[in-house]
Amino acid sequence: MHIHARSIRYFDMIRRCGSIREAARHLHVASSAVNRQLLQLEDEIGNPLFERLSSGLRLTAAGEVFSRHVITVLQDEHRLCTELELLRGVRRGSVNVAAVEGLNADLMPAVLTQMHRRYPTIQIHVRTCGSQQAAQAVIQGDADVGIGFSVKRHDNLRQCTMGRFALGAIVPPKHPIAQLERVDFAQCAAFPLILPTPELSIHELLQPLLAHHKRALQVLLETSSIELAKSLVERGVGICFQSRLGLERELREGRLVHVPLDTPTTLYSELGVYVRAGRTLPSALDAFNRIVADAIENREDEESLTLREWVAQVPSAATATCASHQA
Repeated sequence: MHIHARSIRYFDMIRRCGSIREAARHLHVASSAVNRQLLQLEDEIGNPLFERLSSGLRLTAAGEVFSRHVITVLQDEHRLCTELELLRGVRRGSVNVAAVEGLNADLMPAVLTQMHRRYPTIQIHVRTCGSQQAAQAVIQGDADVGIGFSVKRHDNLRQCTMGRFALGAIVPPKHPIAQLERVDFAQCAAFPLILPTPELSIHELLQPLLAHHKRALQVLLETSSIELAKSLVERGVGICFQSRLGLERELREGRLVHVPLDTPTTLYSELGVYVRAGRTLPSALDAFNRIVADAIENREDEESLTLREWVAQVPSAATATCASHQA
């Protein structure tokens, strides 16, 4: 087969848009030209690549196979152009990132600052979304790298880095729970709760605890917004559950306290960095991933150190204080 670059680009745009007309609009060409390229491509391959539905176009099984090839080809082309520019002494390139909201508070600004200092001419594009959406963006070729929690395994994803961060109760500093070394869910359930919606990976982590707790819960709010949850906690409205990621500033300033949950098996939020499987990474993307890996490792070390310091400082009467409040 002799598949040409134009056919590949047209196919990829149709895949993204789900419509020949929309693809033509993005490509700034006539719909007939896009349709002609698609028909020629299907004839060359010997299989239909899209199902023609009333709602638009949907990839066939052959289309799914071909799309994986196309994404790899286009990403390799981008890598080649970047490396040729580097050989010419021009430190240019771009990285498209899909990452979860909770990283925008501290980790992502730290990573982007490092990238700017080391590689000031590399452009970074950041899209905020849910963990599974970040993974899908990488699989579909819409992002070079995805950063998210508890991402499900997929043949088209390769995990570059993974950090584990203990789940805890988030409370104001004067809250009775704030004095504890660890806290179980039953103690937390004595207070009004702010729970995550299914869009957040923490929702799934909490399900066994919620199912095991037999008494009625006072749930004030369910939300997918970390910012909203921590703002309400800081105002003393209720308590929520989260890892330390996304709370770095509030914890440093003493506005919130993170108390690890005491469970038979420690609950961890697993933060992973993912690229498309089988892809050779461009220099810019490789540099970005190295900086992200260092940032995640540093935060794991900080969490371990903080926990050891916390254990040393917690007063022995803390548990009694909380028990007295519940009584």
